[in-house]
Amino acid sequence: MTAILALDTSTPACSVALNIDGVVLEDFRMAPRQHNDLILPMVEQVLQQAGLALSDLDAIAFGRGPGSFTGLRISAGVVQGLAYGADLPVVPVSTLAAQALEGFQKTGHNYWLSALDARMGEIYVAGYYVNKVEGHYLVKSLFDERVVKPDALVEFEEEYQGVGSGWLYEDILSNLLPKKPEHVFVDMAPRAACIAELALELFSQGKTVSSYEAMPTYLRDEITWEKQAPKVGKR
Repeated sequence: MTAILALDTSTPACSVALNIDGVVLEDFRMAPRQHNDLILPMVEQVLQQAGLALSDLDAIAFGRGPGSFTGLRISAGVVQGLAYGADLPVVPVSTLAAQALEGFQKTGHNYWLSALDARMGEIYVAGYYVNKVEGHYLVKSLFDERVVKPDALVEFEEEYQGVGSGWLYEDILSNLLPKKPEHVFVDMAPRAACIAELALELFSQGKTVSSYEAMPTYLRDEITWEKQAPKVGKR
């Protein structure tokens, strides 16, 4: 048995999930500014529902970002404490990849432009190819996560579908695609259930870190003050 607990507080949504050999239990709530109060009771509830203790787990996963600075710090801090106390490895998972996986699960479409609202007229964005092969999810990054103004992107060759709050700029993003998306899920937030699904695959590949290394990804720390992100799409 492989049991992985997953947390996400990267957006106004707060979620906890437990993946036991592909069977997922989840508590998902839209709870702006309530993450600190809710996250640990939600963890306890999901574990009790499964009849497991922290010591029964194989790893803990979390949405490592991008997303809200405050939300990412909350989940990373909780995961660090839980993983250290139970001597468990940690699986950091991209929130954008988790959104792309949920889009695939809902529709069966393979190509997803996953975006989150980064405020200040910018979005966190990445492109993914998603599929399920022999019972295992494949989520392949087609270009790296970045923070950028939507109109700084150039045209894409892939017929992406849209997922995430960054699609509030749907008019701009749709015009970059060869075909208007059939599906745009602007209200979809990263879910711990999808993070747990991806974490199960990463764990099987040995892609874990220690509790000390469980750090959020802040994309704004990785670019210059001019906000000059590289363009992606057609060359």
